Amino acid sequence: MKKTYKIEVDCANCANKMEEAARVQAATVNFMTQKLIVEFAEGQEPKAVMEQVLAACKKVEPDCEIFL
Repeated sequence: MKKTYKIEVDCANCANKMEEAARVQAATVNFMTQKLIVEFAEGQEPKAVMEQVLAACKKVEPDCEIFL
């Protein structure tokens, strides 16, 4: 299952680092459109996974916000 979220990210380099840090089946951060696309593995609870994704993204950029 794929879901798209609005994300605030300041630079393209941070967006690339966030993709790597997210550690989900697949994550794409588009700096230009300020969108995060997450592909969840079968049986994963999106809310719980997104809490982990947000925590990982905040390690890259502390003022990052993901609008769930």
